[in-house]
Amino acid sequence: MSTNDGPVKANIFAAGAVLWRRSPKSPTQIEVAVIHRPRYDDWSFPKGKVEPGETLVRAAVREVTEETGLTCHLGRHVDRVTYPVPGHRRLKRVDYWAAEVTGGEFAPNREVDTLLWLPAAQVQKQISYPMDRRVLRNFVRYPVDTRTTLIVRHGRAGRSERFKGDDNLRPLDKVGREQAAALVEQLLAFGATHIHSAERLRCTQTVEPLATLLGVDIRLEPLLSEDTYAERPDAARHRMNKIATKPGVHVVCSQGKVIPDLLGWWADRDGITLPPARNRKGSMWVLSHVGGTLISAYHIDSPLPLNESAVSD
Repeated sequence: MSTNDGPVKANIFAAGAVLWRRSPKSPTQIEVAVIHRPRYDDWSFPKGKVEPGETLVRAAVREVTEETGLTCHLGRHVDRVTYPVPGHRRLKRVDYWAAEVTGGEFAPNREVDTLLWLPAAQVQKQISYPMDRRVLRNFVRYPVDTRTTLIVRHGRAGRSERFKGDDNLRPLDKVGREQAAALVEQLLAFGATHIHSAERLRCTQTVEPLATLLGVDIRLEPLLSEDTYAERPDAARHRMNKIATKPGVHVVCSQGKVIPDLLGWWADRDGITLPPARNRKGSMWVLSHVGGTLISAYHIDSPLPLNESAVSD
């Protein structure tokens, strides 16, 4: 089964996870889940096709639960592979995340009859496909127990020149409210616990649905509004760094002239390369860091479902 990282246009989209837990025998060691699918008689990681009206992130979490009975929180984006579907003139693209188990219990089901928890070194020998071995190599390249910080650009709020009144009070429009609602599941998939926002109504409204569901307050961050950031970038970066090192998974909603500069500074400081990103309204960054050092940044262009529907094999 071949893989391809070039500019291949896939027409089947799927998502999955390298599911991990701390070893019951040694909490300092981790174990990785591998599943056996009787239909194919193979060993692989949990994954499946994106359903109509679903995002990659939501698909990854759903597939883990459907195939293993386990719940999880996503962490670092591990890999994206593209390969031809045997017997079809189609290309499948699969995105994988590291995912820590948070609960549930495995029971054999229609798709999966066996789940094994193995040390990573043994997983290499157990899984069936070279593609999955590459995914595993990328998984173990960095520590798996990373901290996650989620940076969101506020949802759509119409054109500023058409809004009469204080621009700080410009609200989300209909699409922006849809983006805010859709962000809830996306952010919860990564285990969001705390919420911060620039002092703009459109920013606080973007994370308000999540705050309501979690029952937490939105902490206002004046330094992360565009005008204050432009005047005091060093103070804003220091504040962002402090947020990222706090316990929990922190969501920070800010503006279009803050996020690219902030992420560029962070990436330069810690020596990583950011992926291309259009920084659209409603988009989000998933930042993974270890010991205060950023090791990975993954951009999600929209919280709304893929334009392409999943196609059956």
